[in-house]
Amino acid sequence: MDIYVARQPIFDMNEKTVAYELLYRNSSVNNYQHTDGDQATTDVIVNSFLNIGVKDLSNGKPCFINFTEKLLKLGVPSYFNPLSIVVEILETVELNEDILGICKELKAHGYTIALDDFFVSQWNELTVQLLDYIDIIKIDFRSTKRVDRQEMIRFINGRDIKFLAEKVETIEEYIEAKEDGFVYFQGFYFSKPVILNSYDIPSYYHSYFQILKEIENPEPDLEKIKDVIEKDISLSYKLLRLINNPVFRPKNEVSSIKQAIILLGLNEIKKWIYVLAIRGADKGSGGSKEREIIELSLKRGKLGELIGRKVGREVLASKYFLLGMFSLMDSLLHHPMEELLEDLPLSNELKAALSGEKNDEYMMLEFLKEIELAFHEDHELTFNPTKMTMEELFRLYGEASGWATKVLSEVNP
Repeated sequence: MDIYVARQPIFDMNEKTVAYELLYRNSSVNNYQHTDGDQATTDVIVNSFLNIGVKDLSNGKPCFINFTEKLLKLGVPSYFNPLSIVVEILETVELNEDILGICKELKAHGYTIALDDFFVSQWNELTVQLLDYIDIIKIDFRSTKRVDRQEMIRFINGRDIKFLAEKVETIEEYIEAKEDGFVYFQGFYFSKPVILNSYDIPSYYHSYFQILKEIENPEPDLEKIKDVIEKDISLSYKLLRLINNPVFRPKNEVSSIKQAIILLGLNEIKKWIYVLAIRGADKGSGGSKEREIIELSLKRGKLGELIGRKVGREVLASKYFLLGMFSLMDSLLHHPMEELLEDLPLSNELKAALSGEKNDEYMMLEFLKEIELAFHEDHELTFNPTKMTMEELFRLYGEASGWATKVLSEVNP
């Protein structure tokens, strides 16, 4: 399914881009209406960092992200490297002792914090305390008078807080902002938001709750968590993107979903499942074409796993499962396989095979495809690296097919 994120550059006094604000959009025509702030922000986060990729969004610059009270209390800003984001606190967030404590902790860990549309008239004792942790105050030029903006700047004078003029649309407003002491600028005068488009794989909402339930157990069962993730190709893909995202951690290579779980850790997985659950509350599960591709991917992955076990090595079973499951990723996401593999922490052997390089893993993938053809058409196998009989291979294919059908019927009847 299509997903969208808008970004708008933020400039300094030399008109140099210093950051981008990431904005919710639900189409390519600048549609940004959303009734739920939590879902809007989690949409932006998931689409920006797990689907489109931060390297294509920010060019190494920090990203301003709006955070609601709920997401602040969940600790979502802490999922990111402090240098990669600016925590923008919306004017709708009710200031209380909890929010004050959260800002204090974020500041102590090196995060930059911005207040959106705060005014002198709104301030009380808590707000004055909050200023100790604030780096930037954004002021909307469309909804304020110059005299009010000047009063705000005088009130803040003496603190190490910078002002950002947003919704600047004319040269006159830009000059006025510079004269009054603003150091950052954003608005149509410089650049309209640019909408970036990508694709997301439909995910299955109930998977999140199965995983959270298992993680909350006194002794979580990694095998159960692995099984749930393997049944959800969208969740598997996002998990691997997360491991390979330089914003969060150094790159690693993995050859199984279980290895990915261990690398991330259950606490980290739990955090992101919360984000995906909030974001996915009103998402559909995609069209019939996507469902067919997902079913074939799951079937192919399971067949590879079963064959790997039959030849006697669990490590091969895990590797062949990933090989089959991700073999149609380019069809699902409408991007060349080579580009998608750049952001996945798969082993070099798996990446080479998925790119078409004729190594052992590539030959196994071709073997899986041949079994599919032989099962559905009158097709003779041209090679058989397992030496298994056709009867046994067809039995495994039937088992894999039944498993994939059952998975999809459970999550999307």
